[in-house]
Amino acid sequence: MDQLSAIRAFARVVEAGNFTRAAASLDMPNATLSKQVQELEAYLGVRLLQRTTRRVTVTPEGQDYYARAMRVLRDLEDIDSSFNSVRKSPRGYLRIDVGGSTARDVLIPLLPDFMARYPDIRMDLGVSDRSVDLIGDNVDCVIRGGPLDDSSLVARQIGQAPMVTCATPAYLEQHGIPASPLDLKNGHKLIGYLSTRTGRAFPFRFEKDGEGTEINTGYCIGINESNAHLAACVAGLGIAQTFTYGVQAALRDGILVEILKAWRTPPYPFQVVYPHNRHMTQRLRVFIDWLAERFPAKLRGMEQS
Repeated sequence: MDQLSAIRAFARVVEAGNFTRAAASLDMPNATLSKQVQELEAYLGVRLLQRTTRRVTVTPEGQDYYARAMRVLRDLEDIDSSFNSVRKSPRGYLRIDVGGSTARDVLIPLLPDFMARYPDIRMDLGVSDRSVDLIGDNVDCVIRGGPLDDSSLVARQIGQAPMVTCATPAYLEQHGIPASPLDLKNGHKLIGYLSTRTGRAFPFRFEKDGEGTEINTGYCIGINESNAHLAACVAGLGIAQTFTYGVQAALRDGILVEILKAWRTPPYPFQVVYPHNRHMTQRLRVFIDWLAERFPAKLRGMEQS
């Protein structure tokens, strides 16, 4: 038995919650992972996991073994990181998850700089607006906007994104230009951005003279993916409130027109989020530090990649 490999297999089952997801994250057959865990249990002489056809439960002995084993795995990562530090060249895989328009307009244009600085780091980039299970999906960190609502995660703010309310010239010619946020409730068609967590549309938010206003009226179409949300606005389906960085070119070229300029939209905070119980590898640390350095200006649309 390769005990270190078996410990890592067991730890991934605990973190992922089942054998199938753990095997997928380790890129190994389910049967191989199951055999490794069984061999580890036989070697220790204790049951670490209770298996049924529907779920896997960690036994009290398994919880204790997991806590102790993770200290060993983290120590090994520290040793590896110390040698990486001597070489000053972090290496290995990073698994990052980021929303669609943020990947397209912000992160990916910046990545050539990161890859040039750290050529030995390879990246798996998951692009979607859905909520991600960082532990179960074996993701190192996610880049997301909005407040953090999970106390098991750590967040570091990496900038604020200005927002804009806009529509096509054709839409405004047909429906008129709203003079105030309240006009959005009178015959206008709104394109709602739907939370992938709750399924509800985010309200349109405005600020003027220090006072905030929210418009929660119904929408003509709701979309839960940022690129499609923008495409619906460009198609003339209605009025959208979205990130300025995603519509700069469309505004410049006259494809979209900004409205309600006197009522500015509060900037949207962005953060990089990672599990607090996962060891901070050197490659993740340099990535987060790089994000904090390069991301804010790009979010504001003030910097070219």
